[in-house]
Amino acid sequence: MDGIVRMDDGQNPELRLRVLEAITDSALLEFQLDKLFEVLLWRVRELFAVDTVTVLLADASGEQLVARASSGLDEEVFQGVRVVVGTGFAGEVAQRREPVRVEHVDESTVVNPLLWERGLRVLLGVPMTAQGDLVGVLHVGSTAPRRFSDTEVELLQLVADRLAVAAHMHRSQSERAAAAVLQDSLLPSHLPATEGWEMAARYVPGTDSGVGGDWYDVFHLPGGRVGLVIGDVVGSGLAAAIVMGRLRSALRAYALEFADPAEVLGKLDRKASHFEANTMATVAYAVIDTATHRMDLALAGHLPPVLAVPGMEAGFVDVPVGPPLGYHLAVSGRRAAQVDVPPGALVALYTDGLVERREANLDERLEQLRQAVSPTPSETACVRIMATMVGSTPATDDIALLAVRRCPE
Repeated sequence: MDGIVRMDDGQNPELRLRVLEAITDSALLEFQLDKLFEVLLWRVRELFAVDTVTVLLADASGEQLVARASSGLDEEVFQGVRVVVGTGFAGEVAQRREPVRVEHVDESTVVNPLLWERGLRVLLGVPMTAQGDLVGVLHVGSTAPRRFSDTEVELLQLVADRLAVAAHMHRSQSERAAAAVLQDSLLPSHLPATEGWEMAARYVPGTDSGVGGDWYDVFHLPGGRVGLVIGDVVGSGLAAAIVMGRLRSALRAYALEFADPAEVLGKLDRKASHFEANTMATVAYAVIDTATHRMDLALAGHLPPVLAVPGMEAGFVDVPVGPPLGYHLAVSGRRAAQVDVPPGALVALYTDGLVERREANLDERLEQLRQAVSPTPSETACVRIMATMVGSTPATDDIALLAVRRCPE
């Protein structure tokens, strides 16, 4: 005998039944994620007769695995072990997204020294995936020589699938809550008072995205000027909200240094293209001079605002629409336009969630918006616009709306 424990590669009905009972236990539904990991990893250790069970979860970038829970090898979690996807044992499981068996554990087969220092002789790892995304890796190890059977591989994969669903749901809920908190902290709690001007705004998260990268901003600038911003980062969830926060802060900083909105968007585009890889955003940035009552406006891939002047039909502001921010698309530079804002006139800036609907013609929706904008008090204008464009039908995408009116003389 060679001392290796050989497991039967045939069906093992008793083990299969016990594993299925373990992962379908209704009591697990009451547990938070950490407790679920603790209970299931302990059960796996007993059911598979192994010495260690570890879960590594993919980080936000999807490029690294981070030890999150363990039974028998707690040091991995305590020391914050990280494994690059594609390297070592767990990294290979993640990259291939299929089970990997290691029958000799040393520095040539694994990158984490804790595994061979623990005395592990063999390892079995399976991928954790949910909705097509890599969630992490589940692996077990034994200090005794053995060969994991095909049945054990199949059953460990069932456990990994159960853990992956729980981890995916937890991350989605946590990210949605974090994104909502972040966005609430960045949207103005109140719009700054400006003599001779009144403002109102709306923000509604989409039913599909929950929360995302839409934002609006109003701030005072030197020389009696007021900055108005409305933007939309492509994507949704926490990632889009984080990018939105960075763009918002950068735009404010550039606005203090450069008077021309087109130059501000050019600087913001350079920043986004260099530091925000694979990110795209549309932004409308306007600066109102309260002395001359003129508005300088630049658009980066954003739909033009609607201007409603007393005694005239409302219309979309005639301004060049440059490329969105990101990917160095504005190679020929950016341009701004100057718009007079007569007494009593109202300007409505908005994100595409206000006008875009599935199976609805965009041109017809834009015309509907144009007709809904009138030179009324800004709060009244917001009420009418939202009633017309949203009504009782929830939007699938985020909506941001900013209405600015020059008070009648």
